[in-house]
Amino acid sequence: QVQLVESGGGLVQAGGSLRLNCAGSGRTISDKTMAWFRQAPGKEREFVAAISWLGSSTYYADSVKGRFTISRDNAKNMVVLQMNSLKPEDTAVYVCAAHRYDRIWYGSTTTSQYDYWGQGTQVTVSS
Repeated sequence: QVQLVESGGGLVQAGGSLRLNCAGSGRTISDKTMAWFRQAPGKEREFVAAISWLGSSTYYADSVKGRFTISRDNAKNMVVLQMNSLKPEDTAVYVCAAHRYDRIWYGSTTTSQYDYWGQGTQVTVSS
C-alpha cells in the first residue's frame, strides 16, 4: 500500500510563498500520477494541481495557474507544491493524493480517481 504524509504548511501574508511536500512510503509513488487538492471550511474539496508519473506533464486549476508549480523527485519518492503570490482565498487544508492506477495520465481532477490520500497540511494566508 501507499502512505502519504504532507508537510510545509503554515501562516503567511498575502503575496508570500510556501513550499508543500508530500512524502511517500510503503509502495513507491514513482509510477503514479500525483495530485494536490484543497478544502476550505464549509466548501467541497477542490482540485489544485496534478503531475504525471514521469513528471513530464502537469495540469493546474485555473485559480492557481501561473502561481503554483507542482514537481516530483522520484528518487526521493516525493512530490512538491511550490506556492507563490498567495492570496487569502488560497487558505485551506492541502491534501496530497496518488492515482488509483500505475502509469496512467488523464490530467485527472476528480477525487474519485485517487485511492491514496495524506492527512493534509493547513495553509493560512492573511490579508
